[in-house]
Amino acid sequence: MERRLKIGITCYPTLGGSGVVATELGKLLAERGHEIHFITHSVPFRLGHFQKNIFYHEVEVNDYYVFRYPPYDLSLASKMAQVAKMQNLDLLHVHYAVPHAICAYLAKEMVGEGLKTVTTLHGTDITVLAQDESLKDLIRLAINKSDAVTAVSNDLIQETRDLLDINKPIDLTYNFVDKRVYYPRECSSLRSDFVGKNEKILMHISNFRPVKRVSDVVDIFAKVSEHVPSRLLLVGEGPDLPKVQHKIRSLGLENKVHFLGKQDDVAHVISIADIMLLPSEKESFGLVALEAMACGVPTIGSFAGGIPELVTHGETGFLSPIGDTEDMAHHAISLLQDETMYQQFREACLHRARTQFCNDLITAEYERIYYRVLGIEAEIPVPVCD
Repeated sequence: MERRLKIGITCYPTLGGSGVVATELGKLLAERGHEIHFITHSVPFRLGHFQKNIFYHEVEVNDYYVFRYPPYDLSLASKMAQVAKMQNLDLLHVHYAVPHAICAYLAKEMVGEGLKTVTTLHGTDITVLAQDESLKDLIRLAINKSDAVTAVSNDLIQETRDLLDINKPIDLTYNFVDKRVYYPRECSSLRSDFVGKNEKILMHISNFRPVKRVSDVVDIFAKVSEHVPSRLLLVGEGPDLPKVQHKIRSLGLENKVHFLGKQDDVAHVISIADIMLLPSEKESFGLVALEAMACGVPTIGSFAGGIPELVTHGETGFLSPIGDTEDMAHHAISLLQDETMYQQFREACLHRARTQFCNDLITAEYERIYYRVLGIEAEIPVPVCD
């Protein structure tokens, strides 16, 4: 049996897909016998109940009166170093370059070279923050000082190299879903709360930021509903929500659209959908499309970022140019009106999610990276996912 590791994990505990992936990875690593220490400002919302081998360390910010802004970054770095020393951590795995990778670098400087750091790039830390000239050098330093760097899509790797002139190796580690959580659920009673027997459900899940193009979601649905009896379910909240609500009213769609707000148990919610809509302008991976795929729900989306690496056009969904709502609606109508094709897409979704993006496969990839940076020879077998 390979040596079990002591791993510190830092992420944004309450926001976005990066926090979800980091938390789920920590839980899976703990199941495999590793000791996991979450070092964050609050308990990750996906952590749930007590689990063996998982520990939480809260970062408390010093509010000394001379600080105009509470120095969270310094408090985090100090806490990382403290936990690393106290728990004799092997490595820190940080999700998101800013500020977490910089904090890990500072912690390593305090603890010594024995502590290794792994940084996972998730998307907007590169596609948005690295566009800011005032942050570019900082992010470049964080990446170059990491003992290993991973990214969630080939598209993100290429953008990182182009924007920051990074030459060091970057490991591709796709996001994943836990097959024990994401699978088609029997939700006929829940579905009947929203639609009649012959109606279809289109769904969109996001943080309702401009980059998600939620107004395009409404445009797509408006076109689809003219040809297919259907309802639109919007899950999540964010800054564009008022604008979306106004557009729905202006189009007279109030009775066909349901706002579900934020939902924790999205596997049940996704299972009632017929199609997931993801017309994003930027999307380094598109975790919600993978969650939908694992539940047997095809995605209608855009050729943006890493989405084409996840959604196989013409097999597990359809992709269109960004902003081409006419084409997206056409694909959705075709899929919803052809039961045979829909079932083929559904089966292809389930197969692809289980074999290419399963939790066992990606967790093993991370383990291989950990052992490599620690200089430990280890044979991590490739799991067979089905």
